Amino acid sequence: MNTFYKALGERIKKMREKANFSQEDLGRLLDIHRVSLSQMEKGNRKITAEELAKLSNTFNISTDVLLDLKKDFEIVFADAIKKKTSDKQETRISVPQKNVEKFKEVLLYLLNKVGSKTNVGETVIYKLLYFIDFNFYEKYEEQLIGATYQKNIHGPTPIEFLKIVEEMEGTDLTKIATKYFKYPQTRYIALRAPDLSKLKAHEIKLIDDVLEHLSDMNATQISDYSHDDVPWLTTEDQGIIEYESVFYRTPAYSVRSYGEDI
Repeated sequence: MNTFYKALGERIKKMREKANFSQEDLGRLLDIHRVSLSQMEKGNRKITAEELAKLSNTFNISTDVLLDLKKDFEIVFADAIKKKTSDKQETRISVPQKNVEKFKEVLLYLLNKVGSKTNVGETVIYKLLYFIDFNFYEKYEEQLIGATYQKNIHGPTPIEFLKIVEEMEGTDLTKIATKYFKYPQTRYIALRAPDLSKLKAHEIKLIDDVLEHLSDMNATQISDYSHDDVPWLTTEDQGIIEYESVFYRTPAYSVRSYGEDI
């Protein structure tokens, strides 16, 4: 094998160890044997396109960053955000630090635009973030926020949300408990405007499109709406929703013309 695969294997090993995965843990996520992963990390085995996509999703970084051996990466929240996906498997979910900062600005942009609407409580925010993230990935084949979404009974849930909001409380936003009609509701109020220098024009446009089409839905309506989206339909209960599944969306949910160049 050439020096590229050796260097890439060392990078994968470094990422695995930084995320506190054993070879067996990561092997399960890639659907390969531990021995195969060991060979991959030593540069003695080529990586398939499917395995590359799974690595990208597992560590929440783009394939471009994964393959750019000169570019550093950062994994955070690895010890705090955990999800048991089966009786035999436990995975740690991580988010690149640069995307955490964008997460905060997108959330503040959302709150400044539609947070005053009485229907926009925590459940609605979860779904708006999901459609922002997954619509952007479908349209541009790169992540906007890059949050990790779990399939729950009420629809996709960004599992990093509460940790990030905890960091923001008191300076960027405040949380209040209220009611929407007779139902309890958690609402968030922005304490500052978003830093628009951290958002590109096409990112803002896509966010605006999602807010325009979905922000008037209440929690039940937007949850039901999310249940017919292919990424949610193709994920096991309590499982992590794969970004790649957006490319199998039905026309009613697709935001991309597949004849266009990206």
